[in-house]
Amino acid sequence: MLAAHSLPRYFLAVIKTEILEALPKLSPEERREIRAKLNELDEEEWLDDGELTEQEKAIIEARLDEYENNPEAGSSWEEAKARIVAGLHAK
Repeated sequence: MLAAHSLPRYFLAVIKTEILEALPKLSPEERREIRAKLNELDEEEWLDDGELTEQEKAIIEARLDEYENNPEAGSSWEEAKARIVAGLHAK
């Protein structure tokens, strides 16, 4: 079997089209298998092993400092979820 990277782009486009057309015809179990395989492949592409960048760490630290200085300024998950649900039902 040829590796996907060695196939001409035209053939890859045809294969992709066929896959997309076949997906709705699959059973839920077959789609779960495909989802699991895609997740497995995507995990292999993580170059940083899930580590946060220094910038991301700084953002988290700043938000934690804001919370510690004024914990009443935020909302609990229950409050935020209630606002979201109410907003969805208002439309």
